[in-house]
Amino acid sequence: MNTQIYKIFTLLLVSTSILISCSSAPQPSSTYEDGLWRRRPETQGVISENILNFVEAVEDQQLELHSLMILRHGRVIAEGWWYPYRCGINHVMHSVSKTFTSSAVGIAVGEKLLTVDDKVISFFPDDLPPVVSPYLQQLTVKHLLTMSVGHEEAPVFYVTDPNWVKSFLATPIVHEPGTVYQYSSYATYMLSAILQKVTGQTVKDYLQPRLFEPLGIKNIDWETDTRGINTGGWGMRIKTADMAKLGQLYLQKGQWYGKQLIPETWIDEATTPHIYQNPNQQSTDDWNSGYGYQLWICTHDAFRADGANGQFIVVVPEQDLVVSMTGQIGNMQAQLKLVWEHLLPAMNPTEIAGNEMMNDMLTSKLTSLKLPDPFRTPDKDTLDLPKAETRSYTMEKNELNITALTFDIKANGDCHMYMTKDNFTYSLSFMLDNWAYGTTDKPGPYFLNPRRNPKGMALFDVAGYNSWTKRDELKMRLLYLGESLYEDYICTFAGNQMTVQISNRAEPGKTIIITGNSIN
Repeated sequence: MNTQIYKIFTLLLVSTSILISCSSAPQPSSTYEDGLWRRRPETQGVISENILNFVEAVEDQQLELHSLMILRHGRVIAEGWWYPYRCGINHVMHSVSKTFTSSAVGIAVGEKLLTVDDKVISFFPDDLPPVVSPYLQQLTVKHLLTMSVGHEEAPVFYVTDPNWVKSFLATPIVHEPGTVYQYSSYATYMLSAILQKVTGQTVKDYLQPRLFEPLGIKNIDWETDTRGINTGGWGMRIKTADMAKLGQLYLQKGQWYGKQLIPETWIDEATTPHIYQNPNQQSTDDWNSGYGYQLWICTHDAFRADGANGQFIVVVPEQDLVVSMTGQIGNMQAQLKLVWEHLLPAMNPTEIAGNEMMNDMLTSKLTSLKLPDPFRTPDKDTLDLPKAETRSYTMEKNELNITALTFDIKANGDCHMYMTKDNFTYSLSFMLDNWAYGTTDKPGPYFLNPRRNPKGMALFDVAGYNSWTKRDELKMRLLYLGESLYEDYICTFAGNQMTVQISNRAEPGKTIIITGNSIN
């Protein structure tokens, strides 16, 4: 697939325009409203072919990347979104959220609102357990930052728990703080709670004038607990360009257009390994090279902000390089390995001769990225699609508490579904063999996790796809773009009855079957 012959053949197919797509998908392209400058790769000393090889390797290995943005010398040299993902939609960050929280701590330290040596118990005198152990007394902000609290296992609290701070402080600390690495999202939550104590604002609000506005990061979503404290360690939703900006800010030692947003001393401290995940295997791979202040130290003298399922901000200071990625990828080491194998060798110290053909091929590839179709309608001429009509059903009692479904079927095969669930009716659009964009306030599969709280979140960006796989079988996928998870509905119609098989990506292998009777 990566051979020169193949690439030349591909170029000939798209030579009339670098924007011609290999699919009918709308082509996502940046409006440049993010304030970042764009340049061709070779002008920044980067070989276009290597970037193309990286993208093709991602697809060859079936790694579900949703977006990619590469910056060299502070310029965007490549960017792409796998349709239906697109540049203007926020994407869940998972633990990349942690780096924003630690950045807020660094700013607060610079404002002398706290220090990393402050004792955690000093901030919460009303939430302490009846007996404060010696290790709890020793616990500092720095221990939270470096994931070295000393818990035997990372604690987990749920929305039903009314006070996560109190529960965290009551969790036994069995190792001396600072001696054992134990990754914990609730250590970061505690940083968020501390910042809210000392600033009187949520982390999100505190960062608004200090970081988000200077960087041009807008419309941030960030989950909270039931008391209104940002979760800190997860739950942030921003855009790919916003990720790249934070990486570039760290690369520039906290300075942005001449203004010091984060103290340079903090950047140095944050990107220095303070503890090792496995002291007996230091620097052997990207998961054992040390941990800074809510940042992972990588091989190749790099560091990264890291979120589950492939959310990355990779910074390589020696190469003046930032790579931001979103996705839904289980093998994150494979994802990083491709960065090291394809992108690092592409770096040259100065501008190199341009390769117009290869650059056009790269541009064509990046503007025609798309996820595989979830399913497909057979030949429409032989299938004989159902006529345009509205079908309404009362659903029998079920564990999802869906009481009614209405299908507004269009003549072209598109479908609009109205779902009544928990006494609310949700309106959802699906396009035949393509994606229909929309929004909904129906929480998606991400919020099946009992520690996650959808209260106060903005409307969810979704895309709906449907196929008539048989004349009486309609398959629909509702993709939550911000959460990178989806729900599937397989609807079978038989006279006055219908059956729906419902599954979702958050619970693989689980299918719920509900039935309904026509009320038309």
